[in-house]
Amino acid sequence: MRVGILALMQESNTFLPATTHWDDFANETLARGSEVRTQFADAPHEIGGFFEGLQTADLEAVPIFAARAMPYGTIDAESFTRLIDTMCEELLAAGPLDGLLVAPHGATVSQQHLDVDGYWLGRVREMVGPDLPMVGTLDPHANLSPKMVDACDALIAYRTNPHVDQRERGEEAASLIARMLKEGLRPTMAAQFPPTAISIESQCTEESPCRELYQIARQMLDEPGVLTNSILLGFPYADVPEMGSAVIVVTEDDLPQARQYARSLAGALWERREAFVVPMPDVEEAIQLALKADPPVCLLDMGDNIGGGSPADSTWLAHALFDKQVDRSLIALYDPEAVRRSQKAGAGATLELHLGDHSGSPNGGPLVARCKVESLHEGRFTESEALHGGFSVFDQGPTAVLTTSQGLTVVVTSRRMVPFSLGQLTSCGLDPASYRILVAKGVNAPIAAYRPVCKTFLRVNTPGCTCADMTMLDFQQRRRPMFPFEQDATWE
Repeated sequence: MRVGILALMQESNTFLPATTHWDDFANETLARGSEVRTQFADAPHEIGGFFEGLQTADLEAVPIFAARAMPYGTIDAESFTRLIDTMCEELLAAGPLDGLLVAPHGATVSQQHLDVDGYWLGRVREMVGPDLPMVGTLDPHANLSPKMVDACDALIAYRTNPHVDQRERGEEAASLIARMLKEGLRPTMAAQFPPTAISIESQCTEESPCRELYQIARQMLDEPGVLTNSILLGFPYADVPEMGSAVIVVTEDDLPQARQYARSLAGALWERREAFVVPMPDVEEAIQLALKADPPVCLLDMGDNIGGGSPADSTWLAHALFDKQVDRSLIALYDPEAVRRSQKAGAGATLELHLGDHSGSPNGGPLVARCKVESLHEGRFTESEALHGGFSVFDQGPTAVLTTSQGLTVVVTSRRMVPFSLGQLTSCGLDPASYRILVAKGVNAPIAAYRPVCKTFLRVNTPGCTCADMTMLDFQQRRRPMFPFEQDATWE
């Protein structure tokens, strides 16, 4: 039996004025047919799990199409149409299929479709008909929609944030579709959408209150008839009607049971809604706390969370470390012009640079500093561990390592790079453990990578398009009432 594999993944920040284009996918992942197997079969990604799970079940994997772009702005209309047309062409060319494994992200937005994932899953369902088994995975940052649920027989979200179980969830999805094909298993899926949104800083599954909520979900898996369940924490940087948290429960041919358990799990989330609202230190407070903490300290720059689609060039923390002359401190900035000028000057040269804040957003203003070009690098590196994102191969483009007289090391890159791996630094000859303070432009994702060297993590409430306080963002499309925007929101 032949099981097709489809993926279209991007986390879209609608508060960015910039858009995501076809080339952004082409520069990251845009694979057809056997290219999908080449890029993902051995990766710690759910698509890698699809391949392994299907092989274990002795089913033929039919790689069809996979597209993935770094988190950034809304996908422009022309590029999205081209992506969908390409996907559908490849699906038609794949020939007869017995099932489909699909990998949407769950928080993708285009200029013409606010619910991209519901749209493309629905298109695929129309093409293959109502009876073909179709099982998918989701990022827990998905803004789940009824259309996503209606299109699939079952959806399974990662259970970790940082995401380190993507391949396992892909294997789980493959195992489930194998049972449908070989045993006649009939999964029934129900979702619940409590009117609440969870800020990114409270979405670490290793920490309270997420930890306790996921324990409840795991205990539910022991109940007879429950095949799987998922908690969708949501992505608050997409201004869409689906924005917010949700839950899924999949049972064995028992929809009333699925609805009952989904209601129970959603109720547990709703009861804990106030615990997800926590105060965060601002830049000044965070620096003071960092100077008193055991080094190395990782400052998590929440307002410039690249994994949430930010420009990667915010300088609020760079200014603070520079002005306070914090010795042995480090920050990475996306700044192609600084890289170009550093390359032209050459290693060992000293020059004045205007670093960061070139994206057009109010991101702290450029850091004007006289810098020494310590070294130049091609910016490619690999990661052997299963860390957040399911990435193994990285390319941040030509990179320069700069130092200022105040003790600040600045790694400037010519491509935006999420801090998923310490390889971003070690590939440039830097020893992360030798620094007193390191800035990682993320919230939860960098923890898995930086945990081996950093003794202290501090989330910093910096300004930006991924600011920690989502109530400061100008939502026009979201549901109302919704906690914490409306504190008196109720759910019966």
